[in-house]
Amino acid sequence: MEKSLQKLLIIGSVWPEPNSSAAGWRMMELIDFFKTENYEITFASSAADSLYSFPLEENNIHKVTIELNNDNFNEFITDLNPSIVLFDRFMTEEQFGWRVIEHCPHAIRILDTEDLHCLRLARQNCFKEKKDFQLSELNSDTAKREIASIYRCDLTLIISEYEMELLKNHFKVDSSLLLYLPFMLPKLTESETLQWKTFEERKHIVFIGNFYHEPNWNSVLYLKEEIWPILSKKLPQTELHIYGAYPSQKVTNLHNPKDRFFCFGRAESAKEVISNAKLLLAPIRFGAGLKGKLAESIMYGTPSVTTSIGAEGMNGEFKWNGEIQDEVELIVESTINLMTNKEKWVDAQNNGIEIINNRFDKEHFRKVLKNKILKLKEDLESHRQANFTGQLLIHHSLSSTKYMSKWIMEKNKNIG
Repeated sequence: MEKSLQKLLIIGSVWPEPNSSAAGWRMMELIDFFKTENYEITFASSAADSLYSFPLEENNIHKVTIELNNDNFNEFITDLNPSIVLFDRFMTEEQFGWRVIEHCPHAIRILDTEDLHCLRLARQNCFKEKKDFQLSELNSDTAKREIASIYRCDLTLIISEYEMELLKNHFKVDSSLLLYLPFMLPKLTESETLQWKTFEERKHIVFIGNFYHEPNWNSVLYLKEEIWPILSKKLPQTELHIYGAYPSQKVTNLHNPKDRFFCFGRAESAKEVISNAKLLLAPIRFGAGLKGKLAESIMYGTPSVTTSIGAEGMNGEFKWNGEIQDEVELIVESTINLMTNKEKWVDAQNNGIEIINNRFDKEHFRKVLKNKILKLKEDLESHRQANFTGQLLIHHSLSSTKYMSKWIMEKNKNIG
């Protein structure tokens, strides 16, 4: 096949770490899609290098370090001349979007929200203030920034159906600017599921998550202080194994072998850790988006107990691969049932197969994304003309974000 001249520029707030977070995993799904579509891919970021980042250059992806508030980016993107620019979070669109518009105006601008930050932060604030979450809590400065970023882009990828509904019904964002694109996962085949370890071969309970992410730390604290003291007495032979990238001292301080509460830090293989566990326990009390740990638990045949926020956007009309509970007593009861009742455990496994194969079909969602991009390419100007709010925000962005950036550059020169 003749090599395509299509170029994709991804501007990332961090270098992708698929083994550390769902966000990194999601980014690699998108990269894999564009590689399959024969794009020449450049990944640019102003972040520091990480020991755990994906080896981009070894996989024929150009890696470029860029600087915030630096006009060198203008020359870089002009020379590259990508047909698509993908921002990995709204903050990167704020930082570099106006430069893309000025120096590469014909490139399709795509925003991948990862999750709705305004939703996650609103829920987190409500939790800390011990009050119920209301939709009015969403109308924050973060929401204003995030929704403005959505309008300035030609397309925004939304990972959760719940978040799609919020954007359309609460924020009144036009559906033409949004694309529901959840995890894109291969279907589970019978030959794969037959390789799963059996109920008898598995032991213990596992939690896994990146500790840069506040909902994960909160979940572990919840386990330590409220759930495990009750559960450990009911299951005296069971251990709770906590894994996660970037554990802080406050996480490792919870490690207590006498209580069978183990904090192991980063897992070398999430698949191995989850596949060997009898249950994944994720009592997530706030957050947004889709939870990678719960998708992995299904993919590796491990039933789970989680909360309504944990399961949000994942199972749709299908039965959960375990139990969804929001009260300590019910979380404990459901965990005991799945740890001790083989029939319920196997039923939960089978429910998970239905979820993956019907809700996250990789081939289906790749076609959806491909068709949407083709449609944008065919009539980008009309698409932009219909988005007057976006035009308005671009006008003001080029008059505010741009000059703020230039002011910072001048300030930096004077400091230097």
